[in-house]
Amino acid sequence: MSKRLIIYILVLAVLGAVIFWAGANWEERMLQRKMSQGLEDYQVWEKQYMLDNPDYKNVRILISIDEKTLYLLDGNKLIKKYLVATGKASTPTPVGRWKIVSKAKWGGGFGSRWMGLDVPWGKYGIHGTNRPSSIGYNASHGCIRMLNKDVEDLYKYVKYGTPVVIYGGEFGPFGNGARNLRAGDRGMDVVEVQRRLKNFGYYTGSIDGVYGPVMEQAVYNFQRDKGLPKSSTLYYSTYEALGIIMMD
Repeated sequence: MSKRLIIYILVLAVLGAVIFWAGANWEERMLQRKMSQGLEDYQVWEKQYMLDNPDYKNVRILISIDEKTLYLLDGNKLIKKYLVATGKASTPTPVGRWKIVSKAKWGGGFGSRWMGLDVPWGKYGIHGTNRPSSIGYNASHGCIRMLNKDVEDLYKYVKYGTPVVIYGGEFGPFGNGARNLRAGDRGMDVVEVQRRLKNFGYYTGSIDGVYGPVMEQAVYNFQRDKGLPKSSTLYYSTYEALGIIMMD
C-alpha cells in the first residue's frame, strides 16, 4: 500500500471521527436546548396557571356598603380590594351573611361575570356592568356591581360556597333611614321587622324577608295592642314601637 493511500485513509478516519463527535455534540446541545426550552415553557405555563387559578385555603368576601368597597380576604389577610356600586335606597343591597351559589359568564347589563348569592327573597349577586360610571355610588337594584376587569379578576378566586358578608354599617338596613314597608316588599329591613314581631310574640311565620299575609296580620295585631292606626304600610310610628332605631 502506497504512502499516499495510507495518508488518505488516515485523513478520512480523522475527519469521520471529527464529524461523528461534532454530530453527537450537536445532538446533545440540541437536546439540552429543548429541555431548557421545555422547562422555561413549563415555568411560564405554571406561573400563568397560578395567576389564573389562585388557590387560597380560606377565601371570603367582605363588602362595605358605606365604603363602596369589596374586600377579598384569605382568612383575615387582605388579598385585594375593589371599588363597587351598591343598591339604591329604594332597592337596597341585602346586608347579612351569604354564600356564593352560582357562577356564570354573562353579558349585557351584568357585564362579563356573575356570582350569585343565596339570598332567599330575590336574585342578588356580584357582577360586572355596562355602566362603569355607576361604580362608587348607590346605583344598582340591590346587586354588587364591579368594573368588568375587576369582576373577571375576582371570579378567578371565588368558588361555590365562598362566604360573603355584606356590612351595612352600625345600623344595618336602617343606616340611611327606613322605607315605608308595604305588603309584598322584600329585603333585609323586612327580615328585621319579622324578627322584632317574632320577639314580641306576634309573628309566627318564617323569617324569609318577604312581607306576606302572615306578617301583615302580625303587623295589624301589633298596631292594635300599641294603640296605633291600622295600616299594612309601616311608617315611623310602627318602627318606633318596634324599637328600631333609624338615622336621619
